[in-house]
Amino acid sequence: MGIYDIDANEYNKLLSEELKKIPEFKAPEWIHFVKSSPARDRPILEEDFWHKRAASIMRQIYVRGVLGVSRLRTRYGGRKDRGHKPPEFRRGSGKIIRLILQQAEAAGLLKKVKGKRSGRSLTTKGKELVEKTGKGGKEG
Repeated sequence: MGIYDIDANEYNKLLSEELKKIPEFKAPEWIHFVKSSPARDRPILEEDFWHKRAASIMRQIYVRGVLGVSRLRTRYGGRKDRGHKPPEFRRGSGKIIRLILQQAEAAGLLKKVKGKRSGRSLTTKGKELVEKTGKGGKEG
């Protein structure tokens, strides 16, 4: 059984536990003071938000192939409540996504890709981690 057979939320929890073991994935000290998107009302309260978001980004890149910061910002955006005015879509925080991608590159899980579709893709080490986590989660 693979990554597609497991519910995305369960899979992200399993992968975030694996990412906690990698020393390059460290949440910055400012993470508890910022919002994850202009569409959110409050700062991030979750204790392990950083690793869960990193796991989610890794899964998105595995499923979709090559992804860049701009596409991921759109993926993690949401509807901004503007009071009496109708709600509008706002893209997510680019700094959080960019820093997670840089940490994954430093860990050797992602690599930059230039070409028709530029962005980042998984390395063989990254694919092995994602697929291993998918198999281990289904059996366990």
